[in-house]
Amino acid sequence: MTRSTLAEVLQPALRGGYAVAGLVTLGWEDMCAYVAAAEAEGVPVILQAGPSCRAHTPLPILGKMFNHLAENASVPVVAHLDHGYTAEECRMAIDSGFSSVMFDGSRTSLAQNIEDTAAIVELAHAAGVSCEGEIGFVGYSGGEGSAGTDPGEAAKFATETGVDAMAISVGNVHLQQDKEGGLDEPRIRAIEAVTTVPLVIHGGSGVPAAQRTALARASKVCKFNIGTELRMAFGQALRMSVNADPNRFDRVQILKETHDPLVAATREVLRAFKGA
Repeated sequence: MTRSTLAEVLQPALRGGYAVAGLVTLGWEDMCAYVAAAEAEGVPVILQAGPSCRAHTPLPILGKMFNHLAENASVPVVAHLDHGYTAEECRMAIDSGFSSVMFDGSRTSLAQNIEDTAAIVELAHAAGVSCEGEIGFVGYSGGEGSAGTDPGEAAKFATETGVDAMAISVGNVHLQQDKEGGLDEPRIRAIEAVTTVPLVIHGGSGVPAAQRTALARASKVCKFNIGTELRMAFGQALRMSVNADPNRFDRVQILKETHDPLVAATREVLRAFKGA
């Protein structure tokens, strides 16, 4: 199996009543676990390199890592740039072999966001790469507040940019460690009534599992970004491995013990997005 584009995995999800997980990666260990979990569940997976991942590992290296995994996987794997803030970042990702880029212009005006995102869409499509955009700013737990997506603006944004997927702000928050909140379903219904583009929920870790499943099966939400809850699972497994023997120092031996627990946690996440 070779790498897939975002459009190639989201369009079947839109038609088939399921969603695909965009899993936020930080290193080789979690990337491998995510692909292993997707293979075990028989579902496609989107490997995402966000700003913190890119600060740790250069984009050209990440592109090679993602593509190596994609070429050897038994399921479709998307190599996705998450939250690209500049045209240069998106161009570098495309040049590094990414099959999908997300341009985030959600902090700018509607007109500026449309203009900038449309330019990235044109750049990406010319290279055979998908593009995700964001309309309505999604905030951060304990940080910047969200600005909910206006359905009319979403329709205009989708039409005038030509994005393959559209991230929306409907009560979701990045970096949320619990699932006590929930998404604004009436706003989601209003948005999906005026657009045909697959919708994306960033901050999916804070969405209750039952709501994830319900929306995956009966809405145009076709992609949920999951980062925090799997980072927590990895951190817990790492802590247990380190604490099991204070005399151990070999990082390969220690990190190897995070694989199975992270695969198990990821499989649970992926099952929630399957169709009926």
